[in-house]
Amino acid sequence: MYRQCTVASLANVPGSDPTADSVAYSSLLAGWTDYFTKYNDGRPVIVIGHSQGAAMLIRLLSGQIDDSPAMRSRMVSAIIVGGNVTVPTGSDVGSTFQHLPLCMSSGEDGCVIAYSTFPGQPPSTSLFGRPGTGVSLQSGQTATAGVQEACVNPAASGGDSGTLTPLFLSLTQVIPAPPVTTSRFTYPDLYSANCQSSGGATWLQVDTIGSTGGTRPTVKEALGPDWGYHLDDINLAAGNLVQDVQGQEATYEHSHQ
Repeated sequence: MYRQCTVASLANVPGSDPTADSVAYSSLLAGWTDYFTKYNDGRPVIVIGHSQGAAMLIRLLSGQIDDSPAMRSRMVSAIIVGGNVTVPTGSDVGSTFQHLPLCMSSGEDGCVIAYSTFPGQPPSTSLFGRPGTGVSLQSGQTATAGVQEACVNPAASGGDSGTLTPLFLSLTQVIPAPPVTTSRFTYPDLYSANCQSSGGATWLQVDTIGSTGGTRPTVKEALGPDWGYHLDDINLAAGNLVQDVQGQEATYEHSHQ
């Protein structure tokens, strides 16, 4: 838990309100320090954040884990979605993090899963998928040359295309009849995903693969093209992320016996 910047603050240029940014990160760092001092007791950790939370986690990992071999050895996984993690062009490590690599294979632990979802190439004014702009500024990332946005496909971390397993909250999503009585629901075989790079952007391309004329509702660019599917970044791949972390946990446990 941390004291987020307000929507009004984020409506300005990200990073332009140093007081708000400082309060947000200071509260996150205080919670992290309190947890490790009083409660962790040597256990491994998994961190996950989205959007502003992802930007705060980038700062936390950079300051508390990336440069520490002891802390890196405790990290099972870092899921940083919609936060504009960058790597040198064509590489899996460097730029945002000097030692924490992107996850390049199924079950690989101690690595970063990062992506932003779009239905096509992000516009030049997009807040996500392009280095040195948008949400990048919330974590102090201004580099634009020689770097690209990270994209790890949660449905196929080796780089291929994969089928997404979405999980949506029943209370917040449009649900077709008959009503869903569970707290969460999924739409199997409705979306595929693959990482793409073009025009200076890198993103997780999400396509609808359901049959023509199907009645299942699909996600929309609710906030406009600059945001893509940002509001559904996590939900679209939640089932895949659960499976990814299960594999990472198994790998971690085996290597730390």
